[in-house]
Amino acid sequence: MTEQRADAPDARRAPATDTSLLGIYLNDHLAGATAGTARVHYLVRSCGGTPLADALAPVAAEIAEDRTSLLRIMRRLDIPVRRYKVYAGRAAEQVGRLKSNGSLVRRSPLSTLWELEALALGVEGKLAGWETLRDLAATDTRLDPRQLDDLIERARRQHATLEGLRHKQVEVAFRGA
Repeated sequence: MTEQRADAPDARRAPATDTSLLGIYLNDHLAGATAGTARVHYLVRSCGGTPLADALAPVAAEIAEDRTSLLRIMRRLDIPVRRYKVYAGRAAEQVGRLKSNGSLVRRSPLSTLWELEALALGVEGKLAGWETLRDLAATDTRLDPRQLDDLIERARRQHATLEGLRHKQVEVAFRGA
């Protein structure tokens, strides 16, 4: 049996993480996390004093913590934050407030439904990002598999909460409950 050279194309070794592509990927997720954090805090303020706001407040805190976790992971991976993407995330969230909701001067139940849907989609994207990093943790020791498992589980819980609230809002928006 011949020994395989370490630099041979089919050599079995852990692939290096391409940090240039990973940097683009994580900065895009950071832009989404920035928009999601602003959106959920806006929704909590807009619905202040309601059961919806009370149910969303812990999710909002976790979403903000998740953004901080992403920043720490990026630091650990030596991936610089691209500020223009963070600003783009903030701008997208602001523009998202201008959608038609059937009411010109105040919020309508449709506004809340749309925002819950947007948040649920954002959490799905975040979950996919954590799962991608978890896959990379198998070969990149800078990533903590246990931390990523916790973030994955938390994103799943957040999504379930948002979906439950969204279903209740369907009743409010379309059936006047």
